[in-house]
Amino acid sequence: MEKKKVVVAYSGGLDTSYTVMYLAQEKGYEVYAACANTGGFSEEQLKRNEENAYKLGAKEYVTLDVTQEYYSKSLKYMIFGNVLRNNCYPISVSSERIFQAIAIARYANEIGADAIAHGSTGAGNDQIRFDMTFLVMAPGVEIITLTRDKALSRKEEVDYLNAHGFTADFTKLKYSYNVGIWGTSICGGEILDPAQGLPEEAYLKHVTRQEESLLKITFRKGEIEAVNGEHFDDKVQAIQKIEEIGAAYAIGRDCNVGDTIIGIKGRVAFEAAAPKLIIEAHRLLEKSTLSKWQQYWKDQLANWYGMFLHESQYLEPVMPDIEAMLTSSQRNVNGTAILKLRPYGFETVGVDSSDDLQKSKLGEYGEMQRGWTSDEAKGFIKVLSTPLRMYYGIHKDEER
Repeated sequence: MEKKKVVVAYSGGLDTSYTVMYLAQEKGYEVYAACANTGGFSEEQLKRNEENAYKLGAKEYVTLDVTQEYYSKSLKYMIFGNVLRNNCYPISVSSERIFQAIAIARYANEIGADAIAHGSTGAGNDQIRFDMTFLVMAPGVEIITLTRDKALSRKEEVDYLNAHGFTADFTKLKYSYNVGIWGTSICGGEILDPAQGLPEEAYLKHVTRQEESLLKITFRKGEIEAVNGEHFDDKVQAIQKIEEIGAAYAIGRDCNVGDTIIGIKGRVAFEAAAPKLIIEAHRLLEKSTLSKWQQYWKDQLANWYGMFLHESQYLEPVMPDIEAMLTSSQRNVNGTAILKLRPYGFETVGVDSSDDLQKSKLGEYGEMQRGWTSDEAKGFIKVLSTPLRMYYGIHKDEER
């Protein structure tokens, strides 16, 4: 009888390693281990994943590199929208998981898989992101989640792997990390106590540069074009360059407390130099190049866009509609934003843009008006005050 095919969303971690071995040895599946890379794996890690997948019993291993797709279909719009969940978190893991799930579902369809397996537990958001994507993009394909369904402990998984000859070190660490191109999340340790922050040693990146420096990010139609004068056609490489610069100052550290999809509160620490610097530079440039109402309505839609990304609604048909508005809003977001960097922080300096609306000849704020006379200003103010004068003229008892 032909064996059933299962695609395991394989990260190389304990849960997915257990899943590969168990399905191959105990259930007799033909296992295809697929590592969906959205920019968080090094070449060394990917090579190790491939070696381990075969040791665990996989018939095939494949790396699905969707980094460029992740940028063009998600990160680009998060930059356009200056998206930070709770004005804090750059939605790194959330958005990564969606594109990893899409890549896995696509691969499962290509090889005609009977099932897809992932290592999510029943207590987090990732189970929803994977399951929902698979249900939509690979309808009829069985979803297997051993860690969730069997309520497995870490010790049970380690003992099983060791008993079957796989002795990779899955020692329980104080902190768990998810490293990606759009930031590194940190869970465990002091994060479990809402009154504590993380100690210095919990972070992966530390201060290696003390002297202040300027960071100049040039945008064209909202996308990064150059970093400190160095041109980038590959926007992923531009993000990596900014990360390298900002990480030397340990910029982008913070903790976020938010509402999970399943309804409980969750707390996560992160370090995300590139997202923090890029978004603040982009926001600074927009303040000078967009109209008041462009900024207002873009902020409203961007907030929804980020929320939908976080809550596994990327496939909702409204998302490309929001992306269309965000893209349109960027037509005049051209120029260079200048930031001053220092250890653990930065400040905005200014912008240099031919589309800077501050360069209008109508007037200079607080200095001189050229587009109207003093009488016209007084008339404008009087007309503007009409609704208030009318209201308080009738409701004198409500005067503040």
